[in-house]
Amino acid sequence: MPYITVGKENSGNIDLYYEDQGAGKPVVLIHGWPLSGASWEKQVSALLGAGHRVITYDRRGFGKSSQPSEGYNYDTLAEDLHKLVTKLDLHEFALVGFSMGGGEVARYLGAYGTEHVSKAVFISSIPPFLLKASDNPEGVDRAVFEGIEKAIVADRPAFLAQFLRDFYNVDILGGKLISDQVVQLSWNIGAGASPKGTLDCVSSWLTDFRKDLARIDVPTLVIHGDADRILPLAATGKRTPEFVKGSKLVVVEGGPHGILWTHAEKVNCELLAFLGQSERGSKVA
Repeated sequence: MPYITVGKENSGNIDLYYEDQGAGKPVVLIHGWPLSGASWEKQVSALLGAGHRVITYDRRGFGKSSQPSEGYNYDTLAEDLHKLVTKLDLHEFALVGFSMGGGEVARYLGAYGTEHVSKAVFISSIPPFLLKASDNPEGVDRAVFEGIEKAIVADRPAFLAQFLRDFYNVDILGGKLISDQVVQLSWNIGAGASPKGTLDCVSSWLTDFRKDLARIDVPTLVIHGDADRILPLAATGKRTPEFVKGSKLVVVEGGPHGILWTHAEKVNCELLAFLGQSERGSKVA
C-alpha cells in the first residue's frame, strides 16, 4: 500500500495512505469527517470509467493514515495535501473536496495558488465561514460546536451513530437511497479514526475561508443538497459563489449531507460534465 511521510512525532513517522489509479487528467479527491478516502467509492469508479487518473488519500488521523496527536488545523492539512501532490508531481489537476475536505481545497488554493490546478469542486463543503460573527451573521452559533465537542468526549461512538443518521437523513432516505449496511460501514470507518483527531477537527471547522476563496481563479463547481442537516445549504454552499467569481452552484433537491452515496448519479453526472471543461477563469483579487 502506498504511503507518503509528511512529518514526525517523537519516534514515529506521520504517514498518509493514498491510492493513485488510472491515467489521464488527474483528479484529487479529499474526504469528509469522520470518514476516509473509501467514501469516494461511487465517484472513483465513474471517474476511472471516464478516463481520469484518480488520487484519493486519508487525512491524518483517519482511515489508514497515521494518528498523530497534532496537526488537525487547516494550515497543516493543506500542507499535507501539498506534500502529496508534490510527491506525485501532479500538473493541471482538479481538486475535489467533500464536506471538511472542501476546507483543504480552499486553504490549499489560498496558500499555494492555482499554478498547477485546473479546476476546483466543493461538494457539501464547509466554506466559506461556518461560525456566526458580527460580519458573518449567516453562520452557526459557537455553542453548537461546543455541544458537538462535549458529545464526542462523553461517548464518541454513540455521537457518531447519531451524526451519521443525520449525515444520510436515514429517517427519510433509509431503505431507499441508503442502506443500513452503508451507514454501518461509515460508522466502522469513523469509529476507527483517531479519537483526538476526531475531536480536534471540530475547532478547525470554524476556520474563515473567505480570503482563500477569493484567490481562486480556476473554474469552480459547488454541489450541495438542499436537505443537508450537517452543513445547511444557506450557511455554506449557497454563499460560496459570493466569493468565487464565476463559480457554478448545483443544488441537489432532497439531497442530504452524504450525497456522494445517496445521490451519486446526480453528483457524478455534474462532476464528469464539469471536469470535461478546460477554460480557466479570470483572475480575481
